[in-house]
Amino acid sequence: MSVVVVGLNQRTVPLDLLERMTVSDSRLPKALGDLLGRDNITEAVVLSTCMRTEVYAVAEKYHGAVQDVRNFLAELSFRAPEDFSDHLYVFHDDAAAAHLFRVACGLDSAVLGEGEVLGQVKTAWQHAMDEGAAGQVLSGVFRHAIEVGKRARAETGIARGTTSMSQAAVEMAGRNLGSLDDRRILVLGAGDMGEGMVAALADSGAGEILVANRSATKAAALARRVGGRSVALGALVGALVEVDVLLTSTGSPDVLVEADDVVAVMQARDGRPLLIVDIAVPRDVDSSVADLDGVTLLDIDDLAAFATAGVEGRRQEVTKVEELIDREVERHLAATTARQAAPLVAALYDRAETIRRAELERMAARLSTEQAAAVDAVTRAVINKLLHEPTVRLKDAAGSPRGERLADALRDLFDLED
Repeated sequence: MSVVVVGLNQRTVPLDLLERMTVSDSRLPKALGDLLGRDNITEAVVLSTCMRTEVYAVAEKYHGAVQDVRNFLAELSFRAPEDFSDHLYVFHDDAAAAHLFRVACGLDSAVLGEGEVLGQVKTAWQHAMDEGAAGQVLSGVFRHAIEVGKRARAETGIARGTTSMSQAAVEMAGRNLGSLDDRRILVLGAGDMGEGMVAALADSGAGEILVANRSATKAAALARRVGGRSVALGALVGALVEVDVLLTSTGSPDVLVEADDVVAVMQARDGRPLLIVDIAVPRDVDSSVADLDGVTLLDIDDLAAFATAGVEGRRQEVTKVEELIDREVERHLAATTARQAAPLVAALYDRAETIRRAELERMAARLSTEQAAAVDAVTRAVINKLLHEPTVRLKDAAGSPRGERLADALRDLFDLED
C-alpha cells in the first residue's frame, strides 16, 4: 500500500488544459466518489485551486492507482490520457509527503510563500473527510502538512512581503498602470480571493472600490467593509463602463464576461483604456478580449511571471523551509513505518500471550494461588524480554526490503496474520 499524488499545475500545462482539469466545490463529492470507485484506490483527497489539480490517493497497487487517476482526469477533462500524460507529475510515499509539505509551505506556488494555499490544503482535506474519502492514512499526511505549513511561516521569513495571490494581483495592476491612486476598481467575486483583493486595494490608495458577486448580500457586506459600493451581477456590463480596472477571481465554471460584452463596453468608454486582471481558473473573462483595442488582459500566467520577479528577497528563506521539510519528512516516514509494523507486532504478542495463558491454565490445578501469581509474573516477563529485540528490529526496518523479509519470516515462523 502506497500514498501517491498525481497532478498538474500552472507550470506543467497550458492554462486552457488546467481549466479543463479544475474540480469545483460543487463537483467535488462526485469526483471523490468516482475515485473511490476505482479498483486500486482506497482513500482520496482532491486539491484543486487556480494553480493546480492534484489527486492524493492511498493505492493498493501503485501503477494501477496512477492509471486510475489518469483515467479520472481524462474523463474530467474530456481529453485522451495521451494528450496530457507527459504533463503529469507523480510522487509516492515519502516523496508524496514531501511534495504536499512543499505545497502547504507555499514553495510550489506562483507567489513564493503564499498563505492562501495552506487554507486550500486544509479545505481539500476537510471536504474529503466529509465525504468519507480521507481515512487514517491520508488524514495523517494532511494533518502533518498543515502543521509543517504553519511552522514554515512562523519559524522562517518565507511569508514576508507579498505572499498572497490576491495581493500580487493588485500589485500587478498597480505596476501596469503606474499607480492605483484615485482609480475606480471593480472586484468580481466576494470569496476568499475577492476579499483578499479588496483588502489589498484598501491599502493601495485606490479610489472607489466596487464589488460584484453572485450573492448580492455578500457583495454588499464586502463593499461596506472598505467604504465601497456593491454592484448587481446583472449590472456588471454597465459598471465596466465606469471603472479603470476589473479584478476577477470567482469559482464559476463558466465565463462571466463575454467578448461581445466588452466590445459594447469599449464603445461606451469612448477610447478610455480598460485593464482586466483575471486570475480565475477556469477564467472568468473570455480570453479573446485580449485582442480588443484599448483592453489589457492579464491572467494567471502573467501573475506567475510577475510574482517570480518579485521574490528575490525571500529566496534565502527557501533553504530554511527546505531543511524543515526534510526533517519533517523523516519524522513522517518514521511514524509511518512504525504504524506499518504495529499490526504484526501486536499479532506476535497476541500469539505469545495465547500460548502463555493456555499453559498457565493447564498447570493451574497443581499450583497454589501464590505459586500461580509468581509463575504468571515470571512467564510474562520472559515473553516481553524474548520478543523485545525482534520487535525493535522489525520496527527499525519497517518500510525497507529487510523489513519485509523480517515480517515474512515472523509470519511463517509463528503462523501470524496481521
